[in-house]
Amino acid sequence: MKFKENNRPIYLQIAESICDGVMNDSFREGQRIPSVREYASTVAVNPNTVMRSYEHLSQKGVITNRRGIGFFVTDDARDIILTSRRESLLGDEIDDFFHQLSLMQVSPSELAGRYADYLERKSQK
Repeated sequence: MKFKENNRPIYLQIAESICDGVMNDSFREGQRIPSVREYASTVAVNPNTVMRSYEHLSQKGVITNRRGIGFFVTDDARDIILTSRRESLLGDEIDDFFHQLSLMQVSPSELAGRYADYLERKSQK
């Protein structure tokens, strides 16, 4: 896993990557995810960092720990992730995005056209 140098803690980047896996069905609801040690070796970080990621996801209700068996994706993980990401994007991030668009004088029609092009390219994959 390649980590971004954006001042965002690695454990949160790992948690986001696991959430991405849930959203793209790499990890399905009810499925066991790799153990802390397995995942740590996969992404080449300290197991304590992965444990912190798992604890974060567990607190959010995305995964659950079944003692002696491992961590599993919860049955409503997709809904939790989708709700959280929508709130973040539409609540916090969109104002910054619109501010940048305004500074660069991007018109609503240009933005709509670019978004439509993106959706078209994505549907062709």
